Amino acid sequence: MILEDLYSVSMVFNIFGSSIINLINDVIGEGAGNKVADVVVNEIKKAGGQAVANYDSVEYGDKIVKTAIDAFGRVDVLINNAGILRDKSFPKMTDQDWDLIMAVHLKGAFTCSRACWPYFRDQGFG
Repeated sequence: MILEDLYSVSMVFNIFGSSIINLINDVIGEGAGNKVADVVVNEIKKAGGQAVANYDSVEYGDKIVKTAIDAFGRVDVLINNAGILRDKSFPKMTDQDWDLIMAVHLKGAFTCSRACWPYFRDQGFG
């Protein structure tokens, strides 16, 4: 379901002429490879759009935004939708599980937003 939602959002942006950077690696999990991001990028290109994939963790928002700037020269929209699921009840959650959730959900949103902020500020929107 999550992958279908991300695909749908990417395709809607493509319909409106957006260039898209896809970061799907954190959704499919550690070590799962880059195939899903590459598939979405290829579908966008087949539909006549522009897209690139980025395989960095959202913890490195500066690298993600750099990929967008290098590929398209600008960034106009950021959707902070990265998240992971640790299907454990509170008493079964380990410190490592908690740290990973915080790194993706909170730090990821922070680092990506912080990396976009100078561009949004200079453009007067974003």
